[in-house]
Amino acid sequence: MSSDLDVFVGNTTLIDEEVYRLWLDGHSVAEAVARRLRGGVLEREGTSVAVLQSDTRDHYRTFQMLERLLHAPPRLLQQLLFQIPPERQALLVQRYYAFDEALARELLGKKLSKGTKKELDEVSARTGVGIRSCRRQFDNFKRVFKAVEELRGPLAENIQQLFLLPPPLARDYAAIVFFANSRFETGKRRLQFLSFADFAACAQSMMGHWSQGALAPEAAEPDGDLPKSFLQDLKELKVLVTDKDLLDQHKSLVCSALRGKISIYNELEANFKALSRALVNVGGKLTHARDVRDFFVDLVEKVIEPCRSDKWSPGDLRLFLTHYTAAPRNLPGFRHQALWERYMAAITACLLRMYHD
Repeated sequence: MSSDLDVFVGNTTLIDEEVYRLWLDGHSVAEAVARRLRGGVLEREGTSVAVLQSDTRDHYRTFQMLERLLHAPPRLLQQLLFQIPPERQALLVQRYYAFDEALARELLGKKLSKGTKKELDEVSARTGVGIRSCRRQFDNFKRVFKAVEELRGPLAENIQQLFLLPPPLARDYAAIVFFANSRFETGKRRLQFLSFADFAACAQSMMGHWSQGALAPEAAEPDGDLPKSFLQDLKELKVLVTDKDLLDQHKSLVCSALRGKISIYNELEANFKALSRALVNVGGKLTHARDVRDFFVDLVEKVIEPCRSDKWSPGDLRLFLTHYTAAPRNLPGFRHQALWERYMAAITACLLRMYHD
């Protein structure tokens, strides 16, 4: 009796995407096997439980060996031990650094320290993200932060270059680094309606208009910091609310432009000065670390909540901010138009992103 046997030998490292996802989610080998069984893998592949267990363990060993390379993705491209096609390498990196937005929202603005890491058990319970996955994601946040905190240039571009992440994911990591640098308060109850995506959009706008890279691309300071000189200059804008003539003229220009165009005109006219003081003073206080931390709290408490109380629509707010920002061009005594427009560009983007239920 004889039989034919075909043998094929190769060195390409096989990556099972389902098993990789289970490993990233922090499941043990036994848990991964159980989940694969529930998914009907035996019926699809026509194999046995023993083979499935062996296959899962083998994939887990491969992922554990790859993990040290994933900590510095360019090394994954340069190494020769694992023969992985480029598109698979990109998938491994992207999924390794992908994160749960619920977890990122919990950690946003906190110091990426051992103390925060000790709180991950509670964070895991609140978010439903497995504790092993929480730890991996936290370590990714910290690793990226440490790698770019002293680098000059746009944060997102630095992250994309060092970790080979797709642009949207690199921008999200840039937002995490930006918040960790400035330590903005995000945990207060009145801020809970804001998602990670809301804060990330605000961070991108602030970096785009206020960062050192936006103000002076040739400067050597890291791009994740708010330049002290710029924050100090914002005090000059207080003249718009401390000079009674300028305040009255500003109000007249804005109200004239909006009369008949917004449904809350009477509320705007009655509350213009209080609203203007709130908008200007948020920037004027940013020279103090405590006030930087309270930036989003102040925007919600002093601008968003009063506008909601007066039943402003998002369209009303957008139209008001457009004319409010442009009006000082026609104020003869105001000499800080460029600074004002740069300041209001980020404030406007933040408010319009945050103005929802």
